[in-house]
Amino acid sequence: MREAFIHFIWRQVRFDLRNLTTTTGETISIQNFGKHNTHAGPDFSGGQVRIAGLQWAGNIEMHTKASDWYAHGHETDPAYDNVVLHVVYEEDRPVYRANGDRIPCLELQGRITKDIIKTYWRLENNEDWIPCNNLLHQIDEPARREWLGELSQQRLSNRARRFSLRMEKTHRDWEEAFYQSLARALGGRVNADAMDMLARSVPLRVLLKHKHSLLQLEALLFGQSGLVPEPKEGEDAYLTLLRREYQLLRVKHGLRPLPVAAWRYLRLRPNNFPTIRIAQLAAMLHRTGQLFGKALAASDTKELQNMFEVKLSNYWRAHYRFGKEGKTGERRLGVSTIRSILINTIAPALVAYADQRSDDRFKVRALEILQSLPAEDNAVLRKWAKLGYLAENAADSQALIELKTNYCAVARCTDCAIGCQLLSRPYNAEEEGPLLTLNEEARVYTLMGG
Repeated sequence: MREAFIHFIWRQVRFDLRNLTTTTGETISIQNFGKHNTHAGPDFSGGQVRIAGLQWAGNIEMHTKASDWYAHGHETDPAYDNVVLHVVYEEDRPVYRANGDRIPCLELQGRITKDIIKTYWRLENNEDWIPCNNLLHQIDEPARREWLGELSQQRLSNRARRFSLRMEKTHRDWEEAFYQSLARALGGRVNADAMDMLARSVPLRVLLKHKHSLLQLEALLFGQSGLVPEPKEGEDAYLTLLRREYQLLRVKHGLRPLPVAAWRYLRLRPNNFPTIRIAQLAAMLHRTGQLFGKALAASDTKELQNMFEVKLSNYWRAHYRFGKEGKTGERRLGVSTIRSILINTIAPALVAYADQRSDDRFKVRALEILQSLPAEDNAVLRKWAKLGYLAENAADSQALIELKTNYCAVARCTDCAIGCQLLSRPYNAEEEGPLLTLNEEARVYTLMGG
């Protein structure tokens, strides 16, 4: 049993409130269950309880077993000095404050219905793709839509926080943070880290000094990438010129290139090669240096998408890698890549900006971007579709990815609105699948205090 289950039982008041007493026999009356604390410190703050006729106000801490208090080192942490009630499933040992006073303890064992424990056991112990794989049909459409809407905003907020952290590292330079985030997005799954390192190795302020020359932008980015090959007889004139420009700019700006081993080509389509992505980034900066400012000013999703319609230099229209000619073409960013940038880079940046400026217009715009884009297509979303959860747009697909990644995959059923609904319903063995095995029944019986 996880501690999160005890939090759920307390939040939802899913235990028998009759004749509450401490484990030492003192009567308990709960006036305020407190506010759930998801950060460091006691689990619930602002609780109010009356114990043996005395009124107490303070924090409430919870554990599966009382001895976890000591296992977690709370006895030496001043943050826990104001705990007025210790709520546990089982008190296997008494717990004392630093001054020697015993902390009143409420034991929930025997106060939770067997239905809830059976459902919880099923959710926690199965090998299905998601814990409630066979129970999703019990959730009605309004409840599902409400939860998906909340998850979409959660995912946006989490990514906005990451963008804000990057912005702090760049000394609150929005353009620099956006440029780094965009570079990372252009790297895709395979070269995201390498593109991120590249962007951090050559600051935007340096690149903007050479915005007028696409050749110099390419020289800086390719030179820093370490991808420019060693000189050889008969090489392309472009390569010779690129190398010469970089050597001058490297000395001028005090730059150090990345190791070539940072980059990957394996299993990538030519249009996704890091060389093409770097050339595209150079073309974007040549066309528009202040990319974040342009994203802020864009009136709609179509205008944002047009930001990434750039033309590459003549060399990269005929090459995918240095010295190797390919079929001549524009080498444009694909539609799916542009949509991914809007979802994973621009929308979070707008939310971060809205939070910093206390201007919800940009937060609304970020949500509108997601709602205006088609749903993404990947293995996770295809599995959700088989379970009847079809994403209508990118806001839905982001919500379902968030649900799978940060709830289902780590069995956070007691923090999930769907899981909470299922735990609040009577247990139905036929709907949940096979009956509990004898060993499982024994475990549930033990959890019930039998």
